[in-house]
Amino acid sequence: MNHPQVDLAAMARQEMMERGFEPDLPAAATEQAATARQTAEPGLPDLTALLWSSLDNDDSRDLDQIEWAERAAGGIRVLVGIADVDSAVAKGTPVDLHAATETTTVYAGIRTFPMLPERLSTDQTSLNEGADRVAVVVEMTVSADGSIGANRIYRALVRNVAQLTYSAVGAWLEGKAAMPAKVAASAPLAAQLQLQNEAAHLLRAARDRMGALTFDRAELQAVVDNGKVQSVEGRRANTASRLIEDFMIGANEVMALTLRDAGVASIRRIVKTPERWPRMVELAAHSGDHLPAEADPAALNAFLVRRRQADPVHFADLSLSVLKLMGPGEYVAARPGAEAEGHFGLAAHDYTHSTAPNRRYADLVTQRLLKALLAHQPAPYTDEELDVVASNCTLKEDAARKVQRDMMKRMAAVALADRVGQKFAAVVTGVTPKGVFVRISEPPVEGRLMRGERGVDVGDQIQVTLLSTDAERGFIDFGR
Repeated sequence: MNHPQVDLAAMARQEMMERGFEPDLPAAATEQAATARQTAEPGLPDLTALLWSSLDNDDSRDLDQIEWAERAAGGIRVLVGIADVDSAVAKGTPVDLHAATETTTVYAGIRTFPMLPERLSTDQTSLNEGADRVAVVVEMTVSADGSIGANRIYRALVRNVAQLTYSAVGAWLEGKAAMPAKVAASAPLAAQLQLQNEAAHLLRAARDRMGALTFDRAELQAVVDNGKVQSVEGRRANTASRLIEDFMIGANEVMALTLRDAGVASIRRIVKTPERWPRMVELAAHSGDHLPAEADPAALNAFLVRRRQADPVHFADLSLSVLKLMGPGEYVAARPGAEAEGHFGLAAHDYTHSTAPNRRYADLVTQRLLKALLAHQPAPYTDEELDVVASNCTLKEDAARKVQRDMMKRMAAVALADRVGQKFAAVVTGVTPKGVFVRISEPPVEGRLMRGERGVDVGDQIQVTLLSTDAERGFIDFGR
């Protein structure tokens, strides 16, 4: 299946450079990272006795977020601990300057290109199991109706008691598998995770009522063994990954509101009202359903929920089509008192990125703004600097998405090389001047429609045959 002449790791590095990244850490940044470590000033609250845990992918080593919850007056008090990366990476230092240029960790499948040196992102600034770390703690109380109140943000010492995975905990919470060993060994930890799941369900139900969009999509990932692609497969969200998503969204909203209410300029994460809303109206009509002429997230979510119930088999295809029609998110600098656009997909008016400072530069900048506010110090960035950061983060996020897409195509081409001639169900995902693109369902691989492409549009469901693959160029060609 694998092609020895195709050096995927070298291709990933070349792809990074062509997209404007610097895949090699500058010497000055390497030198700084060798001795850098978090600093914890005296007097920080000590929360290391709490039963903190992390949930992430099986192979994650850069742990940005840990969680803890308890029942309290008014609901469930949730604490989200976020790695205090700034305490080890000061603004303007070589590591920071490199991170400001790269802006994001790029997960290229065959290789990961970290935004921060690995000694920091997977060690000194990672919330690793058993390690005492400084964290920015977002505290919020989730009420019975899913609203968030009693918000506080502060810095504290924390200790991750259990590094857990989405796959194992999700299967247990869904009743599909036994408790993971770490959970089975600790009744308090099991109760803790169940309470967190209860809070997450309340948060999600409230967002659903507000019109946050409901999707079901499989993200393609490669199974790599000893540098060789074995297969590609779809990875879907489960109860555990949705739990973290719900807490992450809540923490990001609290962060955005805290900075806004304090009159601090900040970086917002927005998703604009979709320009291709009329096409979404067409998709609904093709399904025998209805959407209003004016974009309405609540109406769109109600349509998605109805379609998931009516046709669960094809709901992933519909989800993908709507996501493509919505377009990507972007970062913008928000001035105090100015009206900022919200996040259409989350039905959130105030939203930022703050929970992954090891992986995203926008989150690190937001952390610095918050820490300056807590310390009653001037903001560390001018409005003009925030404009530049927001613009560069948006550009590099788009570039990273292209690196990941192109490398995944190469790895998928390797994995599908022996399936040429097979037929697949597909959905049209793009109609551009460069061509028509489709995604098959199993595995969820995207390629170009080279035959029979006339007259199709995003969201159309068709049957295709795999015509050819070219791993070196990342070409996967289909025909109707």
